Order: sequence, then structure tokens, then C-alpha cells
Amino acid sequence: QVQLVESGGGLVQPGGSRSLSCAASGFSFSTYTMNWYRQVPGEERELVASISSSGVETNYADSVKGRFTISRDNAKRTVYLQMNSLLPEDTAVYYCITRVWGVEYWGQGAQVTVSS
Repeated sequence: QVQLVESGGGLVQPGGSRSLSCAASGFSFSTYTMNWYRQVPGEERELVASISSSGVETNYADSVKGRFTISRDNAKRTVYLQMNSLLPEDTAVYYCITRVWGVEYWGQGAQVTVSS
């Protein structure tokens, strides 16, 4: 059974930093691309960052380039999202998402609120 469990959400001041983690189980983690999406109520989800199975290739939304960093530790079956220079518009629920055998799996989400 595929499981993705995010952690690290919370309240952070503008300009601050936050790190999210996503622990994976139930599939061959090291062979799959992992993604971080975010969603604001009433809006479409946005792909924030993705990382290849080996971790060599990463991609970022223009809105977070230079501020966010995605990484993974295949031995720990965990993917990370380091968020720096946070802006109020980064406020959202952040989801760890992967596609295994054509089926998309989501974690429960981690709320990140950027506010003073």
C-alpha cells in the first residue's frame, strides 16, 4: 500500500524558512519521480517542484525558483522541500505526490502559512 506522509508545516513569518519532509512507503521509492504540489482553496493545484528518481534532475515553478530546493534521500525513502525567503503568497497546503503504475498518490498535506 502506497503511503506518503508529509511533515513540517506550520506558521512562518515573511522572509523566513521552512522545511517539509515526505516519508514514503509501499513502493520502490528510488525508482520514481517525486513531486511537491501546493493548493489554495478554490484554486487549481500548482506543481512546485519535482525530482527525478536519482535526484540528479530537478524542476521548479517559476514562482519558487531560487527560493525553494527539492531533494531526496533514497536510503531514507524521504523527499524534502526546503523553502526560503517565504512570501505570503506561498501560503497553501503542500502535497507530496507520485505516480506509481499510472495511479497518482497524495499525502495528507502540510499547511504552510506565511504571515506576520
